[in-house]
Amino acid sequence: MHTLTSAIYTFTLMAVAAGMGHPAAQAQSTPALPHLPAPMLHAHNCYPEEGQWWDRIDRALNTGRWPMAIEQDIAWAAHRNGGTSVVSHTTTLNGTEPTFEDYFFARVAPLMERALREGRREQWPLLVLHLDFKTNEPEHHRAVWTLLGRYRHWLTTAERPAQASTLSALLVGPMLVLTENGAGQVESFYNQVAVGERLRLFGTVVSTDVTPVPKPGDAASEPRAYRRWVNLPWRAAEGETQQGATPWSPTKAARLATLVASSHDAGWWLRFYVLNGHETPKNGWNPGYNFGTGAAVVERWRAAIAAGVDLIATDQYEDLARELRTRP
Repeated sequence: MHTLTSAIYTFTLMAVAAGMGHPAAQAQSTPALPHLPAPMLHAHNCYPEEGQWWDRIDRALNTGRWPMAIEQDIAWAAHRNGGTSVVSHTTTLNGTEPTFEDYFFARVAPLMERALREGRREQWPLLVLHLDFKTNEPEHHRAVWTLLGRYRHWLTTAERPAQASTLSALLVGPMLVLTENGAGQVESFYNQVAVGERLRLFGTVVSTDVTPVPKPGDAASEPRAYRRWVNLPWRAAEGETQQGATPWSPTKAARLATLVASSHDAGWWLRFYVLNGHETPKNGWNPGYNFGTGAAVVERWRAAIAAGVDLIATDQYEDLARELRTRP
């Protein structure tokens, strides 16, 4: 298993949070997101679509590239078993979608439980779960909050502070859950959490084309304890879409380095999406993310690696994992 090294934050042990009497209870603590060796493989759209590609989560896990991030797009199936969260790329459901719990949590449970037994806290989090809510009903939010509560002994959590400007320390477990900036999520996952209780997942800052990385203290970065990462399309770095990209250049590399430095100086993780490169259509991958050749995407993967991007999103899990293994 990949060993986590080069921590830039000094980690200290914290006391057990109330109600968290489990092996992760003395997880390591840091005031920002735990520093991991950048970058990480981010397995984009790691779930079945249209009844196909059920093996995506196995493909990602079988790369053995730890730590890794896995994206799950989820939607609310209101008329199914009284309402349940299902894995889906669209809001139009046909009843065949797997439940979020069955497809993801059941699959990773042996890995998370083994991590707790082994207790190698210096390696946590091993797995970053990235949630893309396709529907944002309050009922959906409550169901996901409850689901995460059933697995809270795996989770990286933080105290909900009284002030929106306060950055509370994290208790780092083997899993970290990230979400985006969907409608009502701050209300559901932060405002409705009582002061002193634990936050179970963490959202993005509010990025715009003009200000892709806001400054700490800006409204776009608060509540600070909840907003912990930046999620940008690759065009923010390159200035062009994947399909319209011109050759990589020092100017593009400098823009990328500035975005990485701005994010890290603020204490945020940074994700870029999505970097693919293939000459023929494959596996339901979105053609809009395709640079057209393997050589073109490898050049950009290497640029992202050199710049220290934390999460590099791709559909080519195995290829990026191999590239990461070649890096020091």
